[in-house]
Amino acid sequence: MEKMNNEETMGIVKISDEVVSVIAGIAAEEIKGVVDLQQGGNNISQLLKGKKPSGKNVKVTLNEDNAVIDLYLSVEYGIKIPEVVRSVQENVKKTVETMTGLKVEAVNVIVQNIYLPKNQKEETKEN
Repeated sequence: MEKMNNEETMGIVKISDEVVSVIAGIAAEEIKGVVDLQQGGNNISQLLKGKKPSGKNVKVTLNEDNAVIDLYLSVEYGIKIPEVVRSVQENVKKTVETMTGLKVEAVNVIVQNIYLPKNQKEETKEN
């Protein structure tokens, strides 16, 4: 957990790394070209609870008042991956810093998979 002291308030605000992870994941999904994984998933607790895997794995490392965020995601086929990754990095950094007050040191993006739209998959199978 991260503690932030604010002299104008009556106490300490703690922001869990899970909260930062959720914010980062939502910010990444806002970028056109980022696709959720529909199968698989590394989170056993999500599977046991019946929750759909989120399609991206987010790892957050909090140090004092800064964060390092690792995102594992999938992208659509045909997009310019460097442009999408750059947009994801900028949006995640801006959103996390705005919502939490933490300084984001780095947003590391690992592209795990590329997805074809369903109609292109069907055309490929027919040929």
